Amino acid sequence: MDWVLFALIAIPLGSVPVFMLIPSRYPQLVRSFAAASGFAMFALSVLVFASYEFEGERGPRFDLQLDWLENVAFLKENGITLHLAVDGISAPLVLLTGIVIFAGVFVSWNISYRNKDYFALLFLLVSGVFGVFLSFDLFFLFFFYEVAVLPMYLLIAVWGASSDFGTFKRTKEYGAMKLMLYLVAGSVLVFIAIFATFVEADKGTFDLTVLGSVAYDENFQKTFFPFFMIGFGVLAGLWPFHTWSPDGHVAAPTAVSMLHAGVLMKLGAFGILRVGMTLMPEGAEFWAPALMTLGVTGALYGAISALAQKDLKYMVGYSSVSHMGYVLMGLATLNTIGVNGAVLQMFAHGVMTALMFTLVGAVYDQAHVRDMTIFGGLAQKTPRLAGFFAVAGLSSLGLPGLAGFIAEFHIFVGTFKTYPWAGVLGIAAAAITATYILRMLAMAFFGPFNERWAELKEMRRGEQFGGALLIVFIAFMGIWPAPFIDRIADSVRAIPGVS
Repeated sequence: MDWVLFALIAIPLGSVPVFMLIPSRYPQLVRSFAAASGFAMFALSVLVFASYEFEGERGPRFDLQLDWLENVAFLKENGITLHLAVDGISAPLVLLTGIVIFAGVFVSWNISYRNKDYFALLFLLVSGVFGVFLSFDLFFLFFFYEVAVLPMYLLIAVWGASSDFGTFKRTKEYGAMKLMLYLVAGSVLVFIAIFATFVEADKGTFDLTVLGSVAYDENFQKTFFPFFMIGFGVLAGLWPFHTWSPDGHVAAPTAVSMLHAGVLMKLGAFGILRVGMTLMPEGAEFWAPALMTLGVTGALYGAISALAQKDLKYMVGYSSVSHMGYVLMGLATLNTIGVNGAVLQMFAHGVMTALMFTLVGAVYDQAHVRDMTIFGGLAQKTPRLAGFFAVAGLSSLGLPGLAGFIAEFHIFVGTFKTYPWAGVLGIAAAAITATYILRMLAMAFFGPFNERWAELKEMRRGEQFGGALLIVFIAFMGIWPAPFIDRIADSVRAIPGVS
């Protein structure tokens, strides 16, 4: 089983040169190979999640260590190691990545412009995502973090779309550059904190299990925890460093938006939990009120901003900022139920926002507009599209029986135990979420039919397959959350400072 973890990184990474070797005159071969590789990643991610044993001794499972550098310069006998493992926190996120990339391949089926380059960059990004979730060495965690982030610029700038909103324009180059500047700035903060931790520990290794055994000075923790919190938080959509996200969503092609909101933003929250909170529990406790305040502000700001949008992609983009605010609220509680809820929300938001972007892309590909105010009664022409939108929207607003409810329930209970005022504001944000979701459904899909869209057709088969796959897991988690909760709680209880 140890080598399954290596395969999850090797398959998308190894697919990149294969894509480049396929002649451009065989686009169908490119798509078929992408589908086969996507299925392999999905199957292995399901295997990792299902095989994780959450009972017994706590700690990572399927431990694989491959030495890279040791006894060189400032590195000691442990040095830098490709240390791959999975625990109860990363297991559902590995599953999430497998689901989203498999669905994303079919959503991208009709991309014809340089499709082998597109899939090569997409799979490179995915290899970085798997690497972050599975790495227990800070050097490789940061390496894979950058591998996941950097392809976003080209994917948006080359295959994205510019938008003219009348009063202002958003070019794809603008969205790509803004995203890259913000994320690189966040990476610089993380880089500084990693090397400060390495020097302070004085163990000659970047291995997280070794660094986690060091008792760092309290002042050191208070000084450098914000570097992790803000550095990783930028990618997690932490307010007020979130503005890159909606603009990036609007410019990105559909599958990239799916991975961007569904998986990539989770890397930021995961980094805060895996690195910041694990290595610096006293720093986390000191800065928890600030993190809670920023999380609540993000949840409210994102919800209010989504309510003001007419563009479907902007609405979903700001909705992602709001839901990631919930994740940060859960982390800031520093109690088991709240942190459990944060990880549950990462998975729940990942599948439902990936579904939402799939559906927005399906509408835009035919209508070439995303303004919800000019639609009307689309459910009469596209009932499956409307039904899929309803499931995604109802999960987003926290309807019981769907994934969003169980995650938000945990977060609100954990928040009320520590910061009751934040719990009240979080529920207010959820009420606003229900308002803009129901407004969107009523405006675009129900009510009088607009004859302008008489020629509109149902989603393509690839989009229907990808959407159905995402709905299966939205319903699975909503109806039977125990497999997720049991695995997550097993590892959350082992985090220092979480009570």
